[in-house]
Amino acid sequence: MSNYKQGLDYAKQEDKNDPLSQYRTQFHIPKDKQGNDWLYFTGNSLGLQPKATKDYINQELEDWANLGVEGHFEAKNPWMPYHEFLTESMAKIVGAKPIEVVIMNTLTTNLHLLMVSFYQPTKTKYKIVIESDAFPSDRYAVQTQLEFHGFDASEGVIEWKPRPGEELLNIEDLETILEEHGNDIALLLIGGVNYYTGQYLDLKKIAALGHAKDCKVGIDLAHGAGNIKPELHDSGVDFAAWCTYKYLNSGPGSLGGVFVHEKHAHNKDLKRFAGWWSHNKSTRFNMRQPLDVIPGAEGWQLSNPPILSMAAIKASLDMFNDVGMDAIRRKAEKLTGYFEFLINELNNNKIKIITPSNPKERGCQLSIQVKDADKNLHTKLTEAHIITDWREPDVIRCAPVPLYNTFEDVYRMVEKLKEILN
Repeated sequence: MSNYKQGLDYAKQEDKNDPLSQYRTQFHIPKDKQGNDWLYFTGNSLGLQPKATKDYINQELEDWANLGVEGHFEAKNPWMPYHEFLTESMAKIVGAKPIEVVIMNTLTTNLHLLMVSFYQPTKTKYKIVIESDAFPSDRYAVQTQLEFHGFDASEGVIEWKPRPGEELLNIEDLETILEEHGNDIALLLIGGVNYYTGQYLDLKKIAALGHAKDCKVGIDLAHGAGNIKPELHDSGVDFAAWCTYKYLNSGPGSLGGVFVHEKHAHNKDLKRFAGWWSHNKSTRFNMRQPLDVIPGAEGWQLSNPPILSMAAIKASLDMFNDVGMDAIRRKAEKLTGYFEFLINELNNNKIKIITPSNPKERGCQLSIQVKDADKNLHTKLTEAHIITDWREPDVIRCAPVPLYNTFEDVYRMVEKLKEILN
């Protein structure tokens, strides 16, 4: 799309025409000491707080105060089945069936629990493929899983790397890795949207390549959930995990989500670490039953859910349910397209965008690479209350989030960038 225009008037007109513009007022926007809104571009790290969140949490505090333990059954939103109130909305966001999704634990905990089931190495088929610039938590999880099973992590990890002089991953290179090492590989664990470059990978293709060599395929959707439409069920990946505090605006360190494909839903022979919340709901409180695993993703739960965190998630998911991922994606593509247009118009060789220019291959993050890894640029933006984040060695990550960022935000951010660069 190349019909973007320069100037503040154009940005304001786009905001006026934006069908999602009213949602911004439903968020708390941080302000400077003069009472002006910050320009907040870090929803890829921590989403802003919906104004409704406080009421959702207060409801549970009130029920706890008034009902004590009876809140498990008598609360306005009974705590016993509380996680179930989130399942359908979450399944829609990631393109899954309700049986395939559950909210529980945090991201890396969930990856470990899923690898207990889906990383079943043999002496010869034990290696794990990750992106060369995978998020550190994924790398450490994979390394320690290999070591736990008695393998040397330096031999067991295979890295899918960009080509020399390039920043982005190429699917043909993954194909080559699987052609050459497929018989040694037990698992692919890939970030669906790379945290550093913002590249959105073809999950369906990754799953097909992995499964053709009898490998299990897992996806870290930390930077994808609530941002892209991963269509997890149709992609055919075996499992996925994500956090909810980035694009899903559920608050710092809030619970994560899990997807286990329906084809594994009724396989009770899958190895797993279980707890009483993995057990059949109808006999759970008999207490002395042998483990009878719940079918689907719920069978990976361990413990009763932390309700206050889930209340914050519910506040956000109710808004997502209202808006729908189609509308969010439409605006994300338009907003990042406009952002990209303005940065390219600066025509400044001190910076370049390394995120794919095809909107279908990125979420709502643009990664701006800074020449000579000069962090001063990021520091000066922060001093001007433009909140982006710096990722070593040389990238400023910016995420204009469709629910609360505006075209005017993007315009003002690039104007400040131009001023600092000049």
